[in-house]
Amino acid sequence: MLLRTFAHMALNRWLWIVVVALSQFTFSQDVLDLSDPQKKTPPSAQNEAFTAGEWFKFRIHYGIFNASYATFEVNETTWEGKSVFHAKGIGKTTGLARWFFKVDDYYDSYFTKDAVRPLFFIRNINEGGYKKHVTIRFDHDKNTAFVDDKLKNKQGTFDTNSNIQDLISCFYYLRNEFDINEIKKDEFVVVNLFFDESNYAFKFKFLGIETIKTKFGHVKTLKFRPYVQSGRVFKSNESITLWVSNDQNRIPLRLQATLRVGSITADLDEFKGLKNPFEIVVNN
Repeated sequence: MLLRTFAHMALNRWLWIVVVALSQFTFSQDVLDLSDPQKKTPPSAQNEAFTAGEWFKFRIHYGIFNASYATFEVNETTWEGKSVFHAKGIGKTTGLARWFFKVDDYYDSYFTKDAVRPLFFIRNINEGGYKKHVTIRFDHDKNTAFVDDKLKNKQGTFDTNSNIQDLISCFYYLRNEFDINEIKKDEFVVVNLFFDESNYAFKFKFLGIETIKTKFGHVKTLKFRPYVQSGRVFKSNESITLWVSNDQNRIPLRLQATLRVGSITADLDEFKGLKNPFEIVVNN
């Protein structure tokens, strides 16, 4: 029963972990602040890391069990008369895990093409009976977000930090804006993130370059350490490690999280529609 309880708690957070591994208030003097437009080169008018039609599928293991799948895709669409990107994140428990607790998570983000600025975000989830359906409309001129809780019939406008991202747009923003030439090993990166009704400082440490073995072959990666709050779920604030391809795609290849009970590993299982060549190490 105890193991089942911890597993339920962990998997109810798995999509959050896979997308950005939410980092809360870790401090360092060595920070590449992507959240402050005054501290970095203005965002490129073109997206070099991804394009419409890109699709990823991740396989999430809880210990020895194949627990869940997550997919992410991005396409072009029209939103309020503007040509924008529309990204979707979908997660479901599978097999035995679904028998224990059913998880169906759906996330949508509409964001601008020129600099990955979120316009409209949707979170519609059902996690073991816990349901939430929230939309967020961003106003970057006023630095505000209008949050509409559909199930509670509750609305409110909240102040946001500058250069804000939502949970899904952050995934694409980081891939496009992170510059390996601007950061050194053990330095931190920070991005402003708005989720539910709050602003968060998404911070993670760059651990260096490492070649890992994947189902596609050996791949040279950028290794990161997102920092999380230790407590009921995570064993420590250094419980998560993330590997991203060291090429122009910046593909998240693997994420490992040590929990209070057991561990979660997410591996890239399938992909299509990459904008740039996927670089495999031929001789390792």
